[in-house]
Amino acid sequence: MIHLCSNSQSRALLLKQFGIDFIQKAPEYDEEQITTTIAKDFVYTASKGKMEAAVKEFGLELPLLCADSVIMAADGTILRKAKDMEDARRILGIQSGSTISIVSSLHYRTKELLLVDTSATHYRFAPFEADDLEAYLQSGLWKGKAGGCMVEGFCKKYIRSVDGYESTAMGLQVEVLLPWLSTM
Repeated sequence: MIHLCSNSQSRALLLKQFGIDFIQKAPEYDEEQITTTIAKDFVYTASKGKMEAAVKEFGLELPLLCADSVIMAADGTILRKAKDMEDARRILGIQSGSTISIVSSLHYRTKELLLVDTSATHYRFAPFEADDLEAYLQSGLWKGKAGGCMVEGFCKKYIRSVDGYESTAMGLQVEVLLPWLSTM
């Protein structure tokens, strides 16, 4: 049993799909304090900050798992969670017909071990169809998603190529974590 220190439904789904028993509760942590504009630095700092907050809030009776993800546009710009529908439209417009990288960082800590990993999965998308994009925006499914992107949902049919794990793109590189869970 591990403690998933995240409110992400995608991360919880991944753990379930891989048969990992967990409880889920996020610590108090404000990502808005992070000022870097470099994607890998942002997710590392956020994941590390969440871990530090989780250790203080929950202790280490159960192994703790924290993660963060952002989308990096082709020009290196970080595409974070959309603030509202217009912001989501803008962010998804940047991704349409372009290449993006979804960068995720995890921190996994037990009393004896600290595992840190930052990974990326790269996608090349076909242009999004206007009616399809509008339906996705109206659905609200983009809310709470880095860059409003759902590679397992809306974006899936637009993927022209992928390099990396889908799990990393969904916010948690489970394949990297699994070997460390077997040492428990």
